[in-house]
Amino acid sequence: MPSAPCPTPARILVIGGGGRENALGWALARCSGVEAVWIAPGNGGTSDLQGCRQLAIAESDQAGLISTCRDQAIELVVVGPEAPLAAGLADALRAAGVPVFGPGADGAQLEASKQWAKALMLEAGIPTAGYWPASSREQALEILEREGRPLVVKADGLAAGKGVTVAETLEEARAAIEEIFAGRFDSSKASANTGAEADAAGATLVLEERTFGPEVSVFALCDGERMVLLPTAQDHKRIGEGDTGPNTGGMGAYAPAPLLDAEGLAEVRRLVLEPTVAALRARGIDYRGIIYAGLMLTESGPSVIEFNCRFGDPECETLMPLLGPELAQVLLACASGCLDQAPPLTISAGCSACVIAAAQGYPGTIRQGDPITSQLEPSAQLQLFHAGTRRDADGSCRTSGGRVLAVVAQADDFDSAFEQAYAGLAQVHFEGMTARRDIGHQVRSR
Repeated sequence: MPSAPCPTPARILVIGGGGRENALGWALARCSGVEAVWIAPGNGGTSDLQGCRQLAIAESDQAGLISTCRDQAIELVVVGPEAPLAAGLADALRAAGVPVFGPGADGAQLEASKQWAKALMLEAGIPTAGYWPASSREQALEILEREGRPLVVKADGLAAGKGVTVAETLEEARAAIEEIFAGRFDSSKASANTGAEADAAGATLVLEERTFGPEVSVFALCDGERMVLLPTAQDHKRIGEGDTGPNTGGMGAYAPAPLLDAEGLAEVRRLVLEPTVAALRARGIDYRGIIYAGLMLTESGPSVIEFNCRFGDPECETLMPLLGPELAQVLLACASGCLDQAPPLTISAGCSACVIAAAQGYPGTIRQGDPITSQLEPSAQLQLFHAGTRRDADGSCRTSGGRVLAVVAQADDFDSAFEQAYAGLAQVHFEGMTARRDIGHQVRSR
């Protein structure tokens, strides 16, 4: 007898408070059969989302989240950010009998430790740049001097997307090493590690050979064994136009990225994603969540820059409007280890464009607390996702983070999608608003 199809979760909890979680809540609330979506802790835009409710529970409050799941009869939890995954939130929820889309602390090491991830890639034969781990300032500087060329410097643990320096000169690489060991990332705990290995992001680092080529993000929804691939996306990390200035969490994105055609995506699946899942399984890790591979398309083929254990941001905001009403059912199937019983995930044939409005000073010291005004009217092809915002008691919305808002638009072609996204951005205002005007320059003709 054929297996019964995987059910649709009626009551969903999304954990996190950024733009990614805002977009996930919006997309899941639109799925057939979903009755209610809670977002904890959410942000200033959560209450604007039809079908979504905000819960003032911190993503680190495991006991509070488990209690909420029981009280609200939650049928699926989707964990947005990497820090609670690395801290074992998915493990705690599963132990309480709640289906979770998101890996346990063991699988979250893919992102929480660059050294662990590089060792796994080497062991599995996954294409990636050569690297040298270093656990002290002296060791790192010695490796740099021995190599005598600029290297990529990566803090080992979680660093909110800001722990990487692609050095152009030896001096820049030295400065990045000094900065990491001076404790810049000490507040980001690589808490997926245990015992003596548990340490701060800045306590160890990875030095990597520089590779060259365009970058692209590939996302696979995984049930521990099988996977479904989402459209590719391309992020824009630098703060300045022309891809200049310091790295950020991402200033905009577009999907699908034409850099990878169907044949190229099949190659990534064969060379990168399937060996990754096999290597995780060989280590006894049942990985149920998203595997996000950040790739560089080099002259010799795709090479993994890094893995993340969650949806990218702002790629998530860009992708969600392209995904069909089966999304909730597919995520529950991943959480339950039965992706083969889920319906196919329909994907729109259109283009999606996302532009981020950031606070003045980002990615450094930012100004906060400015009122936000918006005349933007969301529609089926135009979305406003909140990220670093808060709602005051009087109902007014204010800035509260580095990346404040994401304006996303869909159309048949990239020129039209970006025109609509930028037109939407022009209807939003807060003091010191910073945005790049050239997001999607790779695919825009005007």
